[in-house]
Amino acid sequence: MKEVGSKIREFRKKKGLSQEDLAELAKVNLRTIQRIETNVNDPSGKTLNLLCDALNISIEDIVDYGKTEDKTFLILFHLSVLSFIVLPLGNIIIPVILWLTKKDKIVGLKNVGANLINYQIFWSIVTYLSIILGFIGKLLRVPFLDNLNFANFLYLLMILYLVNIILPIVFAIRIVKGKINNRYPKLLNIIS
Repeated sequence: MKEVGSKIREFRKKKGLSQEDLAELAKVNLRTIQRIETNVNDPSGKTLNLLCDALNISIEDIVDYGKTEDKTFLILFHLSVLSFIVLPLGNIIIPVILWLTKKDKIVGLKNVGANLINYQIFWSIVTYLSIILGFIGKLLRVPFLDNLNFANFLYLLMILYLVNIILPIVFAIRIVKGKINNRYPKLLNIIS
């Protein structure tokens, strides 16, 4: 597990900031940042808050209170979405159960899980509304919906299903390669 200073340095570099820039943004002494980033000193609570605010991250991103890294669980978590193929709403139910049981025990799961579940809720709403509107259009002969070709309706469903099969697989592969903070498109924010 990385030390606090190494994580702060990593986030600072991702933001494209120099140590001087971070010191100015956080209103912290440059020497303090240098000592923290080389893991000579641990930041005090106040300094850690200032640094996290300046980097626009949460303290949880830096300090893992008893959490462990478990890439295998994160891979399985992403792949659990595929349960929608055999279980309606399995893409929400199973990830929610996994997320609730492990979000405070595995590094990165809280944010990744909330993002994944929010996306799955959005995907399910769009998919099931499409199915309902397609059938209503055909059964009731609603002019707008009836004009849609049934083949186009099936193409839309195939695209939605393919996207929801491909994304979890891609994110699982990226976790194997060490990129844990995968982000689904943030289209809906129900769970945080």
